[in-house]
Amino acid sequence: MPKKVLIVDDSQAESRLMQAFLQVAGYTAVALSDPTRIEQMVESEHPNLILLDVVMPGRNGFQACRELKNNGEFKQIPIVMVTSKGGESDRFWAMQQGADGYVVKPFTSEQLIGEVQRVIG
Repeated sequence: MPKKVLIVDDSQAESRLMQAFLQVAGYTAVALSDPTRIEQMVESEHPNLILLDVVMPGRNGFQACRELKNNGEFKQIPIVMVTSKGGESDRFWAMQQGADGYVVKPFTSEQLIGEVQRVIG
């Protein structure tokens, strides 16, 4: 059974690109554009990994990552931040919030899939 990845990004174009890369690599991918609904989606979809954008309206990815990692029900799910914020301080802050990986936009298929494989196989 293929591993499932939840993509949380307010850009539909970015989500579709990630879905296409993941499906070619043999993963099942579901997308969510509203970061305030992550917990609902996790409960219904049971993903093996969450790909999480940082800059989103309503709830940024750093907040969402911290809240998921502080929740006993969701903390075991690996989170890879996928963002245009490429500075070392951004990467450091993501890891401080509990992120398991980091990919900077724009990315290649190899970069995204390589990080997904490193985190969940």
